[in-house]
Amino acid sequence: MALTSYNSVEEYRLACRKRFAEDAVLHERVIYYQQTKQHDIQHYIATCSQCQRFTPLKIQAPEMCPIKVEVDLIDTEPQTGEKLVEGKTKEVYTATGEAGLVVVVNKDRITAGDGVKAHNLEGKAAISNATNTKVFTFLQESGIKTSWVKQTGSKTYLARRCDMVPLEWVTRRVATGSFLRRHTGVPEGYRFTPPKLETFFKDDANHDPQWSEEQVLSAGLEVGDVVVGRLEYDIMARTTLTVFEVLERAWASLDCALIDMKIEFGIDVETKEVLVSDTIDSDSWRLWPSGDKRLMKDKQVYRNLETVTQESLNQVKRNFQWVADKLDYFIPKPQGQVVVLMGSPSDAPHCEKIRDHCTKLGVPCQLRVTSAHKGTEETLAIIAQYEGSGLPVVFIAVAGRSNGLGPVTCANTCCPVINCPPLKPEDVSRDVWSSLSLPSGMGCGTVLYPEGAAQSAASFLALGDHVIWSKLRAKQLNLWVSLKLADKKMNAN
Repeated sequence: MALTSYNSVEEYRLACRKRFAEDAVLHERVIYYQQTKQHDIQHYIATCSQCQRFTPLKIQAPEMCPIKVEVDLIDTEPQTGEKLVEGKTKEVYTATGEAGLVVVVNKDRITAGDGVKAHNLEGKAAISNATNTKVFTFLQESGIKTSWVKQTGSKTYLARRCDMVPLEWVTRRVATGSFLRRHTGVPEGYRFTPPKLETFFKDDANHDPQWSEEQVLSAGLEVGDVVVGRLEYDIMARTTLTVFEVLERAWASLDCALIDMKIEFGIDVETKEVLVSDTIDSDSWRLWPSGDKRLMKDKQVYRNLETVTQESLNQVKRNFQWVADKLDYFIPKPQGQVVVLMGSPSDAPHCEKIRDHCTKLGVPCQLRVTSAHKGTEETLAIIAQYEGSGLPVVFIAVAGRSNGLGPVTCANTCCPVINCPPLKPEDVSRDVWSSLSLPSGMGCGTVLYPEGAAQSAASFLALGDHVIWSKLRAKQLNLWVSLKLADKKMNAN
């Protein structure tokens, strides 16, 4: 197979966007060589030409070179088996040889009004698939559990096989559309804080009636061998809100307002986990660029058409492509960083734990060794170096015994400073005071544990970085869910 070489991953990504049409069925295995300390590991990164998602793999190999990217074009589309279900805009098949997985095939079809209004729209399937891939990639990178696995073709993707919960979960930030018809007297544009959560029972014949929380819990919906009860309801409700909030922040970073959206859930047939499932594309939300309803880019444009012409369908398609293209910028390169200042190399293990936790939250982290007592000028020079970078910086000072590093850093920078002294349990009551009792005019905080220091630093950077904010929000969600599941297990015992 022919190989094309690039000098960097960034160069490769740019070439992909130029080279591949939206209906391409070929996917790529990218070989990315990068020298390591062991000098015997090659990093193979598998990616897809559509979603640009990189999955690192490591294998042993004797050859090494600096940085090189080679693209090997291969057809990786899985074979479809039995058709499980067919809806208005997609079909779902078993995946041959892939237990517990399904292949979802999007259609070149657009519908509204429970399918009463429907048209063929050539190219929509590929655009929807690309949109869905980028949205679910962002959600999974944030840490939200979903059924999506990977894109497998221009119109297809692989997902965990789930028994679908027959509910649509709608989250609204702004009152518009059907909400106004159901709640007379509420002006359009009314802003919900927190976002408004609604559930609708999926029943086209009865126009998907709205159900209250009490109705959902009383219905005893059987999904596979799981009955939807309080636990499942609460997990879906909390996850729905989190999905909306992280996507709202992401779209806001692109000067586009996420007005409302709908998602669905499934119960994994193997693990029994509640997962965000189905497809999320331009059929799923209202998007108003610059918060202006007149600029809407979602399916509402199609709903509003009194007369459907080919040109009007082409405009809808262009809107959907605009959304898919914008999603390329959902995961930008991090702008901020954390700098851990350690007073001694002996503090390295403590600092490395901080760095590890920062990495999990998508926060770049650098470790430096400097002593405010023994090398004050060098400490001030390091501080000035990062302040002069023009990027958001959070300093974490790691110094035991007499902690002068945190206060000196705090007194000489306007960046946030966090003390995280590597204290031994027997010395905490004596040594912690040098981090807590500060001269007037200083405001550095103190956190005793590496994970807490990393999370505190990430919270500062998240104010201007929606990716970090999303990871923090998803971490909170997953902790909350784990407690709910632990409580269920404890009650069962």
